[in-house]
Amino acid sequence: MTNSALSFLAVGTLFIRCAALSAPAAGERLHFAPNGNFDSSGNYLPGKIGFNLADVSSIRELNSLPAGVKGLDWIGQCGGVDTTFVESVQPYIGNPNLLGFYLMDDPDPTGMYLRHCATENLMVESDWIHANAPAAKTFILLMNIGSAKTPSFDSSYDPINSHIDLFGISPYPCRAGLEHCDLDMIDRYVAAAEAAGIPRDKMVPVYQAFGGGDWAVGDGGKYILPTTGQEREIIARWGALVPKAVFDYAYSWGSQRGDVALHNSLELQTLFSSHNRAD
Repeated sequence: MTNSALSFLAVGTLFIRCAALSAPAAGERLHFAPNGNFDSSGNYLPGKIGFNLADVSSIRELNSLPAGVKGLDWIGQCGGVDTTFVESVQPYIGNPNLLGFYLMDDPDPTGMYLRHCATENLMVESDWIHANAPAAKTFILLMNIGSAKTPSFDSSYDPINSHIDLFGISPYPCRAGLEHCDLDMIDRYVAAAEAAGIPRDKMVPVYQAFGGGDWAVGDGGKYILPTTGQEREIIARWGALVPKAVFDYAYSWGSQRGDVALHNSLELQTLFSSHNRAD
């Protein structure tokens, strides 16, 4: 079946269900901390400190969310609107707990570092979602194709060439060997994203909330977990630059590469609890 035929069929079968989607209330700020969000009993763990946007990968997880919590469903394909994509997305359409779809993490527009992710593929995926679930948001986390000192998102993805709604910007300023976290890195990333055609109201701030493990920066160094004072400065700097984001993103609740993350740090959990509940 062709992509266009799949799209037509899906629109016809799902149109009525779209009205059931519910977007966040006007002015409501959402807070996201992905990875390891559910325990073996299906309890949503980051909710205890006010994270009200869950990292979900199944309908069971989405349906289990407590009142007031939305879900962002992970897709991670960048293959365009094929049968696999439709089968992945379709079950979520119409679910009142859904905020939207996390289409890709660090998609590579060059193919030099990861598998090439064609802009046109993200566009048709986002268009399909917008046609079938008008209230759902599409989201990607951008890859910096420059450096920490001179970040660049040129020739990458923007709202015009991809039709994506929201773009995560992820400077991680706390690194071994620095006397202080390089907070100006946040300003540089925001300026680079803006220069590449991404308006600030479409940016999603990503707060560093991990350190150590197998992660390495470009020069071979290591990330370090911010202290509570450093995390407070990170949040404040982002708040000055992008004060009205649809959601913010703390990377990460769970560990991915043996790193120390939010679920390990009671001090950072206390800080984020205050931040998340201040809205």
